[in-house]
Amino acid sequence: MKRLIERSRSVGEVLRWVTQNPSKVSASHYPIALHKLGQLLQQQQQGQATVNGESRGPGQMLEQPEFQTLCQAIISGCSKFDNFSIVNCLYAAAALGLPGESPLVRVLEDESRSRLGRFNQKDVSMVFSSEANNKALEAIFSSQLFYENRQERFIRSMAEWLPRKAENLTPYTMALIAKYVARHRLREPRLLDTIANFLLKRGEQLDSKVIQKLVFPFSRMNYRPSNHSELFPKLEAILEQKAGSSPLATVNILMSMFQLSHFPQSVLHQVFSPAFITNVMSSPYALIVRRYLSLLDAAVELEFRDYSGPRLDPRYRVLMFEHALTADEANRKYSYKGLVAEALRQLVGEECYRQDEVLPPGYCTDFLLWINRSGTVLPLSRVPAASKAPPAHTTTSPAAISLRSSVLALTSDLQDFAPVVLSVNDKWHYCQNSDILVGSRAMRDRHLRLLGYCLVQV
Repeated sequence: MKRLIERSRSVGEVLRWVTQNPSKVSASHYPIALHKLGQLLQQQQQGQATVNGESRGPGQMLEQPEFQTLCQAIISGCSKFDNFSIVNCLYAAAALGLPGESPLVRVLEDESRSRLGRFNQKDVSMVFSSEANNKALEAIFSSQLFYENRQERFIRSMAEWLPRKAENLTPYTMALIAKYVARHRLREPRLLDTIANFLLKRGEQLDSKVIQKLVFPFSRMNYRPSNHSELFPKLEAILEQKAGSSPLATVNILMSMFQLSHFPQSVLHQVFSPAFITNVMSSPYALIVRRYLSLLDAAVELEFRDYSGPRLDPRYRVLMFEHALTADEANRKYSYKGLVAEALRQLVGEECYRQDEVLPPGYCTDFLLWINRSGTVLPLSRVPAASKAPPAHTTTSPAAISLRSSVLALTSDLQDFAPVVLSVNDKWHYCQNSDILVGSRAMRDRHLRLLGYCLVQV
């Protein structure tokens, strides 16, 4: 039967072989038949000579009783098909151009989703490249199997057709796509611009918690969307109205914009206001919001020098992080940091550097060294205690010294010393297959340089 289907020279011939010999057709024959039908239709569309006088397009074929019989046979038996046949039927149906709402596609999609946990990676990739409607995309990006594995081929394919379908997607589905792209650090401009256009058109209708999920991939991938000149002012206007409704979402969105070097002044006036702070301090997420506000306040000091509005009360300032990031700790065994530490130990000795030092406003550094003018690495015992690390935000007075002036004060009397941060940038610090640092790492490096540190990247 396989040979007869593959040798068929017309749509009608394929349908006759399959529908008139049901006892000789097995599960593996159905995807072969669907693939063959797709090939024959493509040949017709390309203007090749028709066979046996036939000239049926896809629409005409869908109306044929024989094709409906074929579809019904697959629908009735697919629960008994093996995984390979299910996946290939779905893939062939997609290639054939069957609409997502057709009974055949719906049944195959449902059966595929119920088996995702038992599919191998090739099966998964084929399923994901076949489904494209809103319901299917929601199921795909909700799948733990898909979420945990990077499907770059599918993402590249999706970047081509998603712009045409974006208007029909729900905010929930788009947020799932954004979450996946951010998790795997996939810096695909067409996909990110599609999310940005979706935000521009629907932002006013969205809850700030959804907006933060859609904005996060931009900062994560250190990417300014092509429409940022329209999008960022729009987001500012939305935040002005919704800042107090979800303080945590608000500061998350602000952090994303800061990482992209965009500083919304009017929103800063709100988040540093006594009313906002009072609201935050009585909430269950007070500490995390204080951490974000502290880092935003430090960023204003370092990068937004023209800002003249309210600032975070020194009483509420805390370090953003007090130890190494979770991702760095989890991936430590895959990092080159251990090799660098051993090399430093042998080259300069353990007494000449500090590892995993947290510097204000809360940045964990890989290695901190002090070097004199001649380029010699100094033992920490020869560096005055006050200069080994700049002090954290003081909490003793509203007239607290700024971060920048703290470092300048440190080094003014120690012109022979230079603080050096040796930074080990592992692959998870970059966008996937790129030399572009993720946004949080890039902002950290900017701030450390502005604070007077010399950065050496490994």
